[in-house]
Amino acid sequence: QVQLVESGGGSVQAGGSLRLSCTASGRTFSTYTMGWFRQAPGKQRELVAAITSGGSTKYVDSVKGRFTISRDNAKNTVYLQMESLKPEDTAVYYCAAGWPSYTRISVTQEYDHWGQGTQVTVSS
Repeated sequence: QVQLVESGGGSVQAGGSLRLSCTASGRTFSTYTMGWFRQAPGKQRELVAAITSGGSTKYVDSVKGRFTISRDNAKNTVYLQMESLKPEDTAVYYCAAGWPSYTRISVTQEYDHWGQGTQVTVSS
């Protein structure tokens, strides 16, 4: 069983930066596609960014050029570097692990393991 623990959330003013980290237990981290999802109040959970075991990445259009996902397999950790944050980025951010095909990388049901979530609040 894989356990995911997120850290790095917090409150920041618009234009600021945050880095989220997600550390996984177990020895199979490198085989997983890792995703960062977010859910704002009253909205559906959406993929923000994902990175495959081979290093391919995908971003939702609203964060392209501002957010960067990366992984360190030696540390069983995936990161989300968030720059130029906007109030609309405010949400609970979740780390997830799974083996989706690339065409279904945005589908929440394709991910088997989830972290507890970390709050990101961006004020204007």
